[in-house]
Amino acid sequence: MVTLLFWLLYAGALLAVAYLVPGIHVDSFGSALIAALILGLANAVLRPILVLLTLPVTLLTLGLFIFVINGLLFWFVGSILSGFRVDDFFSGFLGAIAYSIVAWALTSLVPRPGKSQ
Repeated sequence: MVTLLFWLLYAGALLAVAYLVPGIHVDSFGSALIAALILGLANAVLRPILVLLTLPVTLLTLGLFIFVINGLLFWFVGSILSGFRVDDFFSGFLGAIAYSIVAWALTSLVPRPGKSQ
């Protein structure tokens, strides 16, 4: 049940990011749900591989290259889905940062079972 709630919150965060960042377009809430699912899968599967492959560059930039990887994944998901579009890399970069902040803010409002407040 909590997973479903977080999925809905992530989709809402995508809609908020589309409103905040010019260059990111979400057609409907259904498209946001699919995009949130694909973003979660990409972050779970592709991101660790990319982080491992770019480890020397990440160390050289003191970890700042992780932002580039997040922006590239955001842009990639926008290019493979029809209801979710990201115009260019810079929009993907800003969108990934805004998505992280908005999703963190929304999910921090949800009490988690087993954790004391």
